[in-house]
Amino acid sequence: MAAAQAVEEMRRRVVLGEFGVRNVHTTDFPGNYSGYDDAWDQDRFEKNFRVDVVHMDENSLEFDMVGIDAAIANAFRRILLAEVPTMAVEKVLVYNNTSIVQDEILAHRLGLIPIHADPRLFEYRNQGDEEGTEIDTLQFRLQVRCTRNPHAAKDSSDPNELYVNHKVYTRHMTWVPLGNQADLFPEGTIRPVHDDILIAQLRPGQEIDLLMHCVKGIGTKVARVASPRLDTSSREVFRNETLKKVVRLARVRNHYIFSVESTGVLPPDVLVSEAIKVLMGKCRRFLDELDAVQMDW
Repeated sequence: MAAAQAVEEMRRRVVLGEFGVRNVHTTDFPGNYSGYDDAWDQDRFEKNFRVDVVHMDENSLEFDMVGIDAAIANAFRRILLAEVPTMAVEKVLVYNNTSIVQDEILAHRLGLIPIHADPRLFEYRNQGDEEGTEIDTLQFRLQVRCTRNPHAAKDSSDPNELYVNHKVYTRHMTWVPLGNQADLFPEGTIRPVHDDILIAQLRPGQEIDLLMHCVKGIGTKVARVASPRLDTSSREVFRNETLKKVVRLARVRNHYIFSVESTGVLPPDVLVSEAIKVLMGKCRRFLDELDAVQMDW
């Protein structure tokens, strides 16, 4: 009985000890354990696999993915982070920048601004294309000049009262339609997700005048640390001499908690569905490669 329990623990549990973690590798492959049929079976997988949505709102989604191998769960996580397409600032044409923010730093800041535009409505720009078109590029203009406020009180020291346009926000970005984009997208739909993101600060006489080109692409997006829903599996309990003798920490190997937070460009459920499509596309390409290798033989 004890031997059977030990085998089941090795197969199903990751054990957190005081000085290390045991059973971290998947071992339930065919023939590894006597008396267990670990051959992959689609019917059994469909029976055991499930996705339980715990919470969903406009910008966040939390769900459990149960009955999946760690490699697949991690692939899904990495796709969510880095391979779901989005529209982002790719090129910045600086006509004039007399602020204290260097051109390169300013361009990097602009590239981090989330753009409210559905990437599914655009195509990838062909490599080598210098000029964008209405099907693959969004264009924004940022032109702000700081001046003194002639109506400010003489004894005032508040920059908000002394100066006009001394803070450059994303609300100063103006969409410049290309081709027939003005007919395809209603006014106000193409814009920064948030209009209160601070880009730079100016003083009288300083000016920022530039043009931004947004294209469809992939890349690591904003990654945030979210509070755990249940427990972090902290091993602090082992610091207590009494508790560490009676407490045992373990986690279910094939149960994963996903917390998806959107930047506001797409709803979180759409991000998940797009990540699934990317994963399915990778699987199809892999199968095509296998078929090609078999044909060569």
